[in-house]
Amino acid sequence: MKSYAQALDLKSDPSLIEAYRRHHVAVWPEVVTGLRAIGIREMRIWLVGTRLFMLFEAPDDFDPSRDFRIYDRNPRCRRWEEWMRTFQVRLAEAGPQDWWTPMEEIFALSRCSGEIPTAAS
Repeated sequence: MKSYAQALDLKSDPSLIEAYRRHHVAVWPEVVTGLRAIGIREMRIWLVGTRLFMLFEAPDDFDPSRDFRIYDRNPRCRRWEEWMRTFQVRLAEAGPQDWWTPMEEIFALSRCSGEIPTAAS
């Protein structure tokens, strides 16, 4: 299982941000089915100010560039994504093909040994 972290901004408009929140309380069933169909096991989105942070888990053979294209073949899923983009703004750090910007993992507690470093470390 692999984890993916991505970031994106919302437009700085309190009414749009509130609408975006409401839409995510009632995500279209086809979107949920479509995400599960491409192998996404869990997806969570957090919000602070205008910044969105998304974390999702998928099988080891998941390929975002390949598998999200499969998801987008469903007209209803594609329509949801187009609609959500009307609320969103790409980050300045986004690559030319990115909408949600991939984040680099720099720490994982599970990889820590728990040993206290010495002065020589």
